Formats: sequence, structure tokens, C-alpha cells
Amino acid sequence: MHLFKPRKTDTDAVLSQYGDMLYRLALTRLGNEADAQDIVQDVFLKYLSLKPTFNDQSHEKAWFLRTTINCCHDFLRKQKHRNHLSLEDATHIAAGGDDGVGHLLELIAQLPSIYKDVVILHSLEGFSTAETADILEISVSAVKMRLSRAREILQILRKEENDVY
Repeated sequence: MHLFKPRKTDTDAVLSQYGDMLYRLALTRLGNEADAQDIVQDVFLKYLSLKPTFNDQSHEKAWFLRTTINCCHDFLRKQKHRNHLSLEDATHIAAGGDDGVGHLLELIAQLPSIYKDVVILHSLEGFSTAETADILEISVSAVKMRLSRAREILQILRKEENDVY
């Protein structure tokens, strides 16, 4: 008996390249695993249906990130009255089971939405301030200001947390 083994398609390659990154972004934005998975699925469905063309890999990556952020915004707008779960179980996405990363994600999840995207793209995904500005379609100075304010808020959250213990 001969087993059919499908070839790895471009879609599979794109999914394996961006899937985890988009999932982390959606999970941090939404705080719910199932919703984050739905968003990633929606993004890839858009990719398959639109079949966009890209100038280079950077442009492709920016399209996936921007589309994920837009889908998260649309989802949150539609789900205003729905309660979302906290990121208590986010530690499973931390590299190597490092609880510190999971804890950091929980703190980032508490940031106002205007700061989450900047922190995720710049600090967690490693984009430069210029790349982050391009992806979010804001100025470089706005990225720097949002990063600065996000760091201040994170320090306050960490201090409040330490004061409780």
C-alpha cells in the first residue's frame, strides 16, 4: 500500500514561519487561547483568499503582523461585553518553560492596548523602532514615547506586585 504524502506548500512554510509569532501577538492582545487561535486562523484565511504580493520578506512579515493587530482590534470591538480570561496559562508559550517570560506576558497583558502592540513588536519580537513604526503606521517618535510610557507602567505594576507580597 502506497501512502500519499503531500508536498510542503508555500502556505505551510508561511504558517510555520509566522504562526507562533502571530499567536503570541493575538494571545497577548486578547488574553484567551481559543480567541487567539481563531484570529491566527482568520489571518491565514485572509492570506489565502487575498493572495497578496509582497516586495520582500520584511513587507510580508509586516502584513501578517498588521493584519493580526487589525483582526484583534475588530474582534475586541465586536466583543466589548464579553469577559476575557486572564493570561494565567500564558507560561506555556514561554521559551524553555521560563516562568519569567510567562510572568512578563501577564504584566504586558495589563497594559493599555495602545502600548501592548509596541511592546510586543519591539521588545518581544525584536523589531527596531523604525520597523515597529512602519508596521503600526505611526511615527518613530510615537513608538519611542509609547515604549517609554509602557516601561513606566510595567515598573509600577511590578512595584505594586512586590508590595502585595
